[in-house]
Amino acid sequence: MQTLDWIVLIGTLLTIVVYGTLQTRGSKNVEDYLKGGSTSKWWTIGLSVMATQASAITFLSTPGQAFNDGMGFVQFYFGLPIAMVVICMVFIPLYHRLKVYTAYEFLESRFDLKTRTLTAILFLIQRGLAAGITIFAPAIILSAVLGWNLLLLNVIIGILVIIYTVSGGTKAVNVTQKHQMVVIFTGMVIAFILILNQLPDDITFSKAVDIAGASGKMEVLDFSFDLNNRYTIWTGLIGGTFLMLSYFGTDQSQVQRYLSGKSVKEMQLGLIFNGLLKVPMQFFILFVGVMVFVFYQFNQAPINFNPTATEVVLNSEYADEYKAIQKKNEALFAVKKKAINDYVSSNATNDAASIAKLNTENEVLRQQAKALIEKAGDAQDLKVESNDKDYVFINFILNNLPKGLIGLLLAVILSAAMSSTSSELNALASTTTIDLYKRNTSEKSEADMVKASRWFTLAWGIVAIGVACVANLAENLIQLVNIIGSVFYGNVLGIFLLAFFFKFVKSNAVFTAALITQVIVITLFLLDKYELINLPFLWLNFVGCAIVIAIACLLQAANKQAGVVE
Repeated sequence: MQTLDWIVLIGTLLTIVVYGTLQTRGSKNVEDYLKGGSTSKWWTIGLSVMATQASAITFLSTPGQAFNDGMGFVQFYFGLPIAMVVICMVFIPLYHRLKVYTAYEFLESRFDLKTRTLTAILFLIQRGLAAGITIFAPAIILSAVLGWNLLLLNVIIGILVIIYTVSGGTKAVNVTQKHQMVVIFTGMVIAFILILNQLPDDITFSKAVDIAGASGKMEVLDFSFDLNNRYTIWTGLIGGTFLMLSYFGTDQSQVQRYLSGKSVKEMQLGLIFNGLLKVPMQFFILFVGVMVFVFYQFNQAPINFNPTATEVVLNSEYADEYKAIQKKNEALFAVKKKAINDYVSSNATNDAASIAKLNTENEVLRQQAKALIEKAGDAQDLKVESNDKDYVFINFILNNLPKGLIGLLLAVILSAAMSSTSSELNALASTTTIDLYKRNTSEKSEADMVKASRWFTLAWGIVAIGVACVANLAENLIQLVNIIGSVFYGNVLGIFLLAFFFKFVKSNAVFTAALITQVIVITLFLLDKYELINLPFLWLNFVGCAIVIAIACLLQAANKQAGVVE
């Protein structure tokens, strides 16, 4: 990185932190601190909701996901518009009528305190873990690529977020997220334009799309019912809808974003705005990754994009084997580049088949390289990440963008991390303050509640930094966050659906069913993880929801049969 990049990076981040702190300091009551005074307009709500979901993981992992597997991941978001409509019709009017600060307050009025407390605790567990991952994700990758100290990065990102979130609460989160989204959109559009600009002169946009299509990267829709395929239109529409319903309807990090709206209409418009824009945004980010793939069809790509992994294997007994694979990869690149040029000039079907065959050979070499990296790590007793999906885009940024723009794209990644983390800390503090602290202590003054909220924000910030410092990478960061959510979200959504639509079900049946369901879902996840069953994690949202509803109804029927009165 050059001096200009450092100026752009530091200047952007400090501007966001200082602006957020100065604009929103001095909240004196709980309404201002936790709901932003209920003054947010629909566009602020929409951008804030998007910024909360679009963490650094989105901008690091999603392009890498498309680089490896193509555009099919966008199907994951097909349930989002459906979920937005349901939430606008059912959840928002109810939350607004009850004038709640958190989603879980409603559960006490419908069921009882223990059900409210259990649901809040489930949220605190999964969102506390996720907050740590949103800090850890950019830190681990930037530390590997730039050589920065990982623990120091975790602490710096966490502290920057804590400063303005503690100071201004919900309003600070909303105000800063608008500016963060501007930085993010600007940076990604510039990156996309530069990728196209760096393709050979004779490769037009349409030819680049043709190359991607011949390489199998433009297959968006998959109508198969194959459970081995995580991303199909059915997992998106069914599993995705249940995940999005739970995330946007019951997860306080999102609920708090639209509870700050000045009216039901503003809240609903904000969510509809998010529903209309989110899928195209994810499509665009995936498409950026596909264009990075096309770029590397004309420019030699490393056999593995994680520089730390490469360094480990080259300093091991497997160095010669790894170098041999690198040479094979270079030779294959020359052959593939010729095949692509032939395809572009002729657009012949047999040339497309040749490209697909060569891509398969390239993937075989990449898998061989990963296997050697893992062996080298084991031999040196090191934890080495051989899966390089999350390193593809940052590697491209650092090696191919001009001075100044590298700093801007790094600011995009860190801004996204800060925006998501600030929402999570804000929601964790609100839930702790309202659902646990206030509900289980004697009456407190407004000043006491604001003070407690600030202390809880700080405490959860420290917890998130701690989780980030001990976290380990999964196969893919964006999958890791969704896996954490899927283990808890289905159960929580089922509790809310029972509250909305199953009026005959009472508190004891729901509470017992929720405990049983959580054990079942965690067991199913572990069985799938160790390949004892085949159940993609997205289906856990539907399965968890269905199980808790079924068990609660059965328990309520049994209680009625036994004459138990609640």
